[in-house]
Amino acid sequence: MRIDRGITDLPEIDRWIARVRVGAALFAAVEVGLFTETFPPGYELWAWIVTALFAAGAMALLVVSRSGEPVRWLPAVALAFDTAAIASFGVVFAYEYGSPTRWALILAVVEGALRFGILGGVLVPVVLLPYLAFVEWWRADRFGPPGFIADRVTFPFGVFLITGLICGWLVGRLAHEANRASVRAAEAERLRDELGRRVDLLESANRCARALASSLRPEEAFDSFIREFGGVVAFDRLMVMRIEEGSTHVVTTAGLGAGQFPEKLGAADLGRVLERALDGRTQYRSDLTEDPQPEELPLIDLGLRSRIVAPLQSGGRVIGIFSVSRLRVDGFTHEEVELVTLLGRLIATSVQNIRAYEAERMNVEELRRLSELRSDFVSMVSHELRSPMAAVIGSARTLQQRGRDLEPEQRDAFLAVIADETSRLALLVEDVLHTSRIEAGTFSYRFAPVDLARLVRESIAAAELSQQAVRLRAELPPSLPEVRGDPVRLRQLLDNLIGNAVKFSRHGEDVHVSAAGSNGAVTVTVRDEGPGIAPEHLELIFEKFGRAAAGHAKPGTGLGLFIARSIAEAHGGELDVESTLGRGSAFTVRLPV
Repeated sequence: MRIDRGITDLPEIDRWIARVRVGAALFAAVEVGLFTETFPPGYELWAWIVTALFAAGAMALLVVSRSGEPVRWLPAVALAFDTAAIASFGVVFAYEYGSPTRWALILAVVEGALRFGILGGVLVPVVLLPYLAFVEWWRADRFGPPGFIADRVTFPFGVFLITGLICGWLVGRLAHEANRASVRAAEAERLRDELGRRVDLLESANRCARALASSLRPEEAFDSFIREFGGVVAFDRLMVMRIEEGSTHVVTTAGLGAGQFPEKLGAADLGRVLERALDGRTQYRSDLTEDPQPEELPLIDLGLRSRIVAPLQSGGRVIGIFSVSRLRVDGFTHEEVELVTLLGRLIATSVQNIRAYEAERMNVEELRRLSELRSDFVSMVSHELRSPMAAVIGSARTLQQRGRDLEPEQRDAFLAVIADETSRLALLVEDVLHTSRIEAGTFSYRFAPVDLARLVRESIAAAELSQQAVRLRAELPPSLPEVRGDPVRLRQLLDNLIGNAVKFSRHGEDVHVSAAGSNGAVTVTVRDEGPGIAPEHLELIFEKFGRAAAGHAKPGTGLGLFIARSIAEAHGGELDVESTLGRGSAFTVRLPV
């Protein structure tokens, strides 16, 4: 930045000097008319002529300076006029030895410095040097003695030059500081405008955030947010997606094509735009038709042409995406991109809060459900224990009190009741213990090669011996691949499935047991013709204490299928069920070879 150009760009300087110039003309008239006593012949006329010309020029320059329109030539012309006027008075009054008139030229030096900085402060004395020499020669030649005195030339020149340098430097410094103040004022104004814009941005974001926080129910919260956001940033389509298990799930959509897109996108469906947003960078696509990404094609089909994709960041981690689209190309401003980016962070916080609320609500509901299951379990176990215990106690007391009077067949019958009911009690306690060990991770297994076909046949034979009401039909191949497992636990699994099928079958119905080996696994299916299981209970029956209501079900602990699935999973397999109400159920266990 140049700092030696003075302050000629300020019109008020010209107006101020013009007023001073008029005052100087009046002072010159008083000086010529009142304070000058004698003139050489003809000099008084020249003095009045110079004064009149000075006054006329002063008035003309005053009028020009007050016109209101900046005149580029005015500073240079005014400086030349002032210098010439003062120099003319110096020539007229040169007849006076020691006349101070020439020293008035210092005003022209100051004016030059004021208008043009150091350049003017130096140039005016240099231009005046020949004039000073001429005036001294004129005085010595016409009105001497004394003769020509060089000091009367060099000394004023030195004073003028030093004065010009000082004034020029001061004016340049003043101009420099004025420029700095102007720059700072402009910067302050820009910062004020930027601060105002930021305040508006934050206020808009806060309104949207308050809308999001208005409810912990996702539908209500996002409906309120969309209404508020639409009043801040106009959009043709809006979408919020969250990341879960390596894919993105649509949280909410609004505008064009709402509900027309898949609720879930896998990694293969994501284009570079979404991938960059998932890296934490806001992406602004001013024209979607330029290098379109796979996931943008449906948007282009809807006529959308510009789009902002902002990451939902929470705690330094990207948990989703906020996308806003418009129909026109390059449809968003820089401020709108900033607002969407800021809202991405606020939405992320709200999404986390809503998800946390949903998770807590589900936990509470799950705890309530488990509490109800436990209550039912305690009630059921109490009933299950009470019945066999009553039979055992009754039979034992009968034998104790009347054993000698009973026939051998009667004693054997009571002993059989005691044996059967104690077995029921043992199985009940065993199920509870097994469940406790599974939860504690201490349920032991001893793996070895197992002939699963033999286990199936043994389990079917045991079930046939224990009852005669239900027919068991086996469809087994001549041989099955061996599996590696614990034969005791696998037998327990098969007994549970076959026993359940028998228990839930009516008299005379069939239970079908089939097995097959394929694709590196052995599959065993137990199908009954019982009442079936409702769809909403298909997973419940595999939980602890889980029991589905069935028409002819017999009492049980609700632990058998939980234990059976745990055994299957411990062997690297799985246990599933298919069922239709009124048409029976099919349990299938798959074990790897």
